[in-house]
Amino acid sequence: MNSFEAIVLAIVEGLTEFLPVSSTGHMIITSSLMGIASEPFVKLFTIVIQLGAILSVVVLYFKRFFKSINFYIKLLVAFIPAAVFGLLLSKKIDELLESPMAVGISLLIGGVILLFVDKWFNKPTINEEEEISYLTALKIGFFQCIAMLPGVSRSGATIVGGMSQKLSRKVAAEFSFFLAVPTMFAATAKKLYDFYKEGHTITHDQTNLLIIGNVVAFIVALLAIKSFIGYLNKHGFRVFGWYRIAAGLIIIILLLSGHNLQII
Repeated sequence: MNSFEAIVLAIVEGLTEFLPVSSTGHMIITSSLMGIASEPFVKLFTIVIQLGAILSVVVLYFKRFFKSINFYIKLLVAFIPAAVFGLLLSKKIDELLESPMAVGISLLIGGVILLFVDKWFNKPTINEEEEISYLTALKIGFFQCIAMLPGVSRSGATIVGGMSQKLSRKVAAEFSFFLAVPTMFAATAKKLYDFYKEGHTITHDQTNLLIIGNVVAFIVALLAIKSFIGYLNKHGFRVFGWYRIAAGLIIIILLLSGHNLQII
């Protein structure tokens, strides 16, 4: 991996991390097109730079992160399901990530859901983060577990989960962003641990690439978050639904026609 490839992947991450389209899936596809997807460091890179994008949430919502202890308790409660299932199912999740058909099906099903989610959950009663109960936070946390399947967007799953619990689109999206902070810190720590456990080391040049990737992802995500919130409030999820359906169908059709997409 060179600096140009690192910047491209970081831009993709920053643009897609907070959209309900699966940022990990897009980075896998992008790295595959560049012919670097199989490199162990690239797999580490695609996880670690998500931390840079997530840190943009802390900057944009700085005051919210120092508002009350209840805020942190809610995030912890919502984080617990993913932490437990992530540890228990880590090997199975890695296996599923090698299945392009699973990615295609997840994109397709998730797209169909996004076409109707605005109609299903159009009567929110929770318009402020302070109104979210611990039980509601836990339920949203279980929705986040669905995103362990390849092609399922973490932000999409948690936003839809929040809306199903009567959160407004804006509050559901913001809580999804907040929940990403402990989730991605944990994911980054585990990926680094596994990387070293497998006998790999990070060189000086690779450290520089990680720094570049996190900085670029951070800057791009800063711009993407506000744009997404504004668009979501005005237009809802339909455009993301159609995008996912198109992407999923392309993958499925290519697979059924005999094309080898194992790199995806």
